[in-house]
Amino acid sequence: MGSDRFDVLREQVRGQVIEEGDAEYEAARHVYNGMIDRRPAAVLQVSQVADVLAAVRFARGLGIEVAVRGGGHSAPGFGTVDDGLVLDFSARRGVRVDPAARLARVEPGATWADYNHATHAFGLASTGGIIGSTGVAGLTLGGGIGYLSRKYGLSCDNLVSADVVLADGTFVTASEAENVDLFWALRGGSGNFGVVTSMEFRLHPVDMVHVGIMFFDAATGAEVGAAYREWIAAEPDEMGAFLGFHQGPPVPFLPEEWHGKPVAVIAGMWTGDLDAGPAHWHPMLDAGQVLGSFFAPMPYPALNIMFDGLSGVPGLQGYWKADFLRTLSDDALRTAVAYAPGIPSVHSANHFYPIDGAVRRVAPEATAFAYRDVDFAPVIAAQWPDPSENDRNIAWVREYWTALHEFSEAGGYLNFQDADDQARIEDTLGSNYARLAVLKAKYDPDNFFHVNQNIKPAPAGTAAAAVPAERPAVLQAEAVPEEAHQPDTEPRTANPAEGAAT
Repeated sequence: MGSDRFDVLREQVRGQVIEEGDAEYEAARHVYNGMIDRRPAAVLQVSQVADVLAAVRFARGLGIEVAVRGGGHSAPGFGTVDDGLVLDFSARRGVRVDPAARLARVEPGATWADYNHATHAFGLASTGGIIGSTGVAGLTLGGGIGYLSRKYGLSCDNLVSADVVLADGTFVTASEAENVDLFWALRGGSGNFGVVTSMEFRLHPVDMVHVGIMFFDAATGAEVGAAYREWIAAEPDEMGAFLGFHQGPPVPFLPEEWHGKPVAVIAGMWTGDLDAGPAHWHPMLDAGQVLGSFFAPMPYPALNIMFDGLSGVPGLQGYWKADFLRTLSDDALRTAVAYAPGIPSVHSANHFYPIDGAVRRVAPEATAFAYRDVDFAPVIAAQWPDPSENDRNIAWVREYWTALHEFSEAGGYLNFQDADDQARIEDTLGSNYARLAVLKAKYDPDNFFHVNQNIKPAPAGTAAAAVPAERPAVLQAEAVPEEAHQPDTEPRTANPAEGAAT
């Protein structure tokens, strides 16, 4: 049994309040990153919106910190807090699809695997993450980069509305029709403005996709990366594929002698006509000696969970860094090759995600996500099982990031920054930071929601620039038809049309 400190809250909520000493406490306090070892005063397993209203008012009255846990995937551990109250939405994972309107209503504990399972039943999808266990809410609030970004924009570009409990314990809906400034801030401003209790997304026709995965020796990564840079720029928006550096995973289509060795990988999917898919992969087969490859049509949700056993494993030690690159320069590629031998484990990933196409057709000031004029978002996501290796692996990430940052923009992708990146928040939010600080002062003047990549409230009297009223261009029109960009390169090694590992 817990103390009587939270008895008042217990009387006001339907969800379970768990304190230290309760049998469920150890399981309830742990989060995705095994490096995070915080001990909250209590964890509220949220049952409904009324619980959130009561909990926010209770925590304010008691003067304790609040952390919000949605999908629970936060590398810095923002889903928990020492001596505070955790609002745990892990049981609130419902997804309701309206196929006629092409809309999906999502609860805040849902993961992208949950979301894709529900929407795929109707042949629909929205831009989600690369890993299925990533939370929908957290990814969207920080922007949301994924395989569908080039075709349909970021996750936040597909957000239609959000229900939010504000810092004063009141409930509002933010959309293009009401609380427009809050709606603007939620799309890239992270969890600074309230507790999101549901989200509504616009859906797009995505069903079967043509998946491609190619492995190369990491030592040839500069040449492979240069070929990838030219290829992805020329490809239609229907092609969503990233360049990565890994330890070779134990998959059947990669020879065993490369398991655990540094490899470069091109991975992603073609979302256009399935029969046209194989031809779009051909140019990358000429980029270097292919160590192993896999090409096949498969349901989109199957690709989204394909790497969960490597990079989506809870309980591993983890430390992340991120940047934005205006271009994938030769210097950046040489840096990636130099640091590839130090990749900590098969669970680690250094990826370069393309964010051109539909992402760039949204103005930087149209949402809080400002970096719309860059081509790539590199992330260094190191994960490893042994805590005794923490210092060495953290040092590798920091050294790699420092070397890469020389060729990067000032800011980085919010969702892949760690707790020690707080000092970068103004650079990360770029030209939109000042407006976000004013809105923070409006919606959370006391900075009640600060267990996040935090935006400080602007001083009283600071004027905010007007929030654009127009809808983002990516939601008004589809991307350029793929017929305008058909490749004519013939394959020389593996055959993507075979639909199997080679």
